[in-house]
Amino acid sequence: MWNIFGNSDKLGTPKRGDTLPGRSEVMPLPDFHYVKEVPLVSPFPEGSEHILFGMGCFWGAERKFWEMTGVHTTAVGYAGGYTPNPTYQEVCSGRTGHTEAILVVFLPAEVSLEQVLRTFWENHDPTQGMRQGNDVGTQYRSGIYFNTDLQRQVAEESRVQYQNVLAKAGFTRITTEIVPADHFYYAEEYHQQYLAKNPGGYCGLGGTGVACPSSLID
Repeated sequence: MWNIFGNSDKLGTPKRGDTLPGRSEVMPLPDFHYVKEVPLVSPFPEGSEHILFGMGCFWGAERKFWEMTGVHTTAVGYAGGYTPNPTYQEVCSGRTGHTEAILVVFLPAEVSLEQVLRTFWENHDPTQGMRQGNDVGTQYRSGIYFNTDLQRQVAEESRVQYQNVLAKAGFTRITTEIVPADHFYYAEEYHQQYLAKNPGGYCGLGGTGVACPSSLID
C-alpha cells in the first residue's frame, strides 16, 4: 500500500489535542464479509473472542486471518489513535494517531489465541517501528489491542518468547505496542477483504522468516 501523502517525517504518534477532529458518522459497510458471508459487525457468535492487530498494510494481513480455521470473521479499520471515524486519507496523514488494524473474531473452541498470535508474529516484522518494508508512517506500526486481561497476559508472554528467538536470529528489539483496545473504526468499504476482490492487488506483507517457538502454540 502507498502513503498518498508521501513518506512523512512525522514518525511519532500525535498527542490527542493535535489530531484531526474526525466525524460522528460511521463508515458505510457491506452487509456481509466478501469471503465468509457473515456480518462484519457485532453481535458475534456466543463464545467467540475478538482482538485487533496492526501489522503494516491491512490488505494482506486481513487475508492471513480469514484463511485460518476457527476465525469467524475479519474486518479492516483503524485503531490506537484519537480521531473518530477517520478516513484512509486522514490516517495516512499521520494526524489521527491510528494504525491500520485488523479485527479478528475467532472461536476458541476451534483455534487458540496462541495460534492467532502466531499468525500475527510470523507474518510481519515487529522490529521496524513506524514502518513495514517500504511502507513508512505511523499507520504501519505493529500493535496488539486486547480486550481482556487474559489476552494481554498471553500477548505479552508471546512477545517475550518471540523476542528471544528473534534476538538469536540477529534481529533488534520488538517495537510492537500491546495496549487495551479503545475503539475500532471500520475502514471504507473498498478496503474490506480487498485482496479477495482484487487478487492481483498490492500486498506488502512480509515476515522475518523466524518461526515462533513451539511453546507459544503447544
